[in-house]
Amino acid sequence: MTKGRLIAVVGPSGVGKDSVMQGVAEVMPKLHLVRRVITRAPGLGGEDYDAVSEAQFQDLVSDGAFAVHWGAHGLFYGIPQTVRYQLNKGTDCLANFSRKALQAGANAFPNFVVMNITAEPETLAARLAARGRESEADIARRLAEATKPLPTGLDVITLSNDGPLNQTIARAARLLHPVSV
Repeated sequence: MTKGRLIAVVGPSGVGKDSVMQGVAEVMPKLHLVRRVITRAPGLGGEDYDAVSEAQFQDLVSDGAFAVHWGAHGLFYGIPQTVRYQLNKGTDCLANFSRKALQAGANAFPNFVVMNITAEPETLAARLAARGRESEADIARRLAEATKPLPTGLDVITLSNDGPLNQTIARAARLLHPVSV
């Protein structure tokens, strides 16, 4: 049996990673959506996640509970080791990742693919402003980060999310499984 792929989804703030991932999981029911562990208060919307304190997170790191973990934007994120069960069954797994953790992900998972979701700066700026969570200065910083390159040597699928979400989801499904979809 072929082992499943860990598909690491990355993209700048406001690009719609959570919406795309949820939509892809709905149209590709055999795909497993990875539930991350995050040092964030529970129930803040976006993705489903397991909320833990920083102390709990560090205990989990010490216990080897994560296949990959990283810190970003004042929070800590972990991909649980349990994802390996799905991968070993041959199930492709979709996980929200950080660019800074991609090399660690490639080292941890033999079948590692990056789905890099992009959008035009105007699209990102409008989405960030609509969220109402960031100041204009924060939005400018996030837009500047949006153009940072990915590490070299990775298997990367690039997906634009400038148009209607349903079209982006359909393109993602075709890119992930071009023969079966």
